[in-house]
Parts: sequence; C-alpha cells; structure tokens
Amino acid sequence: MSTSTSDAPSVALADGDAFTAEVAPHLHLLFRTAMRLTHEEQAAEDLLQDTLERAFLNFSRYEPGTNIRAWLLRIMSNVRISGFRRVARRPQTSSLDTVEDFSMYRAVKVEGIAPLDVESVVLNRIGEESILAAIDALPEDFRMVVVLADVEGFSYKDMAAILEVPIGTVTSRLFRGRKQLQRTLWDHARDAGILASAQKTRSA
Repeated sequence: MSTSTSDAPSVALADGDAFTAEVAPHLHLLFRTAMRLTHEEQAAEDLLQDTLERAFLNFSRYEPGTNIRAWLLRIMSNVRISGFRRVARRPQTSSLDTVEDFSMYRAVKVEGIAPLDVESVVLNRIGEESILAAIDALPEDFRMVVVLADVEGFSYKDMAAILEVPIGTVTSRLFRGRKQLQRTLWDHARDAGILASAQKTRSA
C-alpha cells in the first residue's frame, strides 16, 4: 500500500516562493503608488494588500520574464477602480475644457526668463518634495498617469497596458495632467519668490 500523500502543499509553497521572488523587489514601488492614489497610509496599506492578494491568486497567468512592474500596477489600478475593499468615492475626473491652456515655458518668457533656463532656475529651485506634493494634488485620473510616466518612467505602451485604456487616452490624460502640474508649480515658484530670484540672477 502506498504511503505517499498529496504534493499540493509543496506545490503551493513553491508557487509562493516564486511569487515572493518576483514581487518583493517591487513592494516599495507598489506602496509608493498606493500612497499617491489614496493619500492615506492605512488606505494605501489596504490597497497594497488587496493588490498582492489578487496578484497571488492570478500569478499563474503571469508570464515569467515579462514586465512584472507593469503587471502588478495594472492589478493595482483595477483594484482601485473596482473598489475592491475600498471605502471611497469615484475617481475624480476633469474635462479637457476645464484645464487651463497654461505652459510654464510660455510663462517664463513673460517673466523675462529664457525657456531653456526653466529647469535650472525654476524647477531645480522648487525641489523634489514640492514637485511630488504637486503631483499628489492632481485629480486621480491624471495623477496615476503622471506618476507612471514622470516618476516611474513607463512608456506610453506600458501605461496603456497598466491602465487598460487606449494609448490616445493615456496621451490625453498625461497632457492634461502635466498642464495642471505646470500651473501648480508655477504658482508655487511665484509665491516662494523663486521667479523673482531667477529674474535677478538673469539681469545680474
């Protein structure tokens, strides 16, 4: 009589090890993104947990060697949108008509600052913390795509896959999000005296 038992536990353990090996290096990215989506630590932890649970349940569908970051963020986006274990409202949306036709690169000309100096005399003086705070203040639809493009460095193709929307929608959201971000950063630079300082530097 055979004394062998089911090997299901060992298979599950092996799957768990593979999942951990693939996902663990990206936990910081996932939590950082969850924080930017929820603005609350507990809500971010819940979103991260739900994302990991769903990712584990669907890990057999992941193709090893492909972009695990994009796969995980697509799951997080779906979890967020579907409201899975979320006590929240619908994501904020904004029509293109409500986005001011503002360009920081045009605005600096009015202030007597060369467009090529925007990064060195304006953005660098604003600082990373203020830029990230401005991104966090964007409406959620715009915030997600700006984070994916300008913070995490995903391509348009990857962002479309993560968000499960056409590339045209990604392009539109990124355009509108960057417009709002430029307006916020411009106001911050003006209020903080950075523009006045840049003008003095250029006229010196």
